[in-house]
Amino acid sequence: MPDPLRPDMFDPTCPSRIMPIRFGDKWGGMILRCLADGPRRFTELRVPLHRCSAKVLAESLRALERDGIVRRTAYDENPPRVEYALTPLGRTLLEPLDAACEWARHHIGGILAAQAAYEGKAR
Repeated sequence: MPDPLRPDMFDPTCPSRIMPIRFGDKWGGMILRCLADGPRRFTELRVPLHRCSAKVLAESLRALERDGIVRRTAYDENPPRVEYALTPLGRTLLEPLDAACEWARHHIGGILAAQAAYEGKAR
C-alpha cells in the first residue's frame, strides 16, 4: 500500500521530478528512496530506475558510496552477488528527503510557473 507521505516518485506527476533540491546528483534521492526498505542488488535498482542508464546508475552508486551514504557489499559466491544498502549516515538523509518532497508538493505551482517564464525568455 502506498505511503501517503511518500508518493510514487517514479510517477511522472510526482513533484520530486522537478524538485530543485538535489541529494548527491540527479538520481541520488531516488536511489536513497529505493534503498530505504533494505538492501537491493544492482538489477533490482534498475527496475524502478529504468530511466537511468546502467552507467549513470553505477556512477551515482559509486559517488554515494564514496560519500559514506551507501554501502556496497560483494559476496564471494558463484555467480557473484553485490548488494547496496544505506549506511546509518545515509539513513539520516531520509527525513530531509521527505521534507524536500513535501516542500516540492506545496510549491510545485510556483516552480512550474518559474520554469515556464524562464523558458519563455530563453526563446
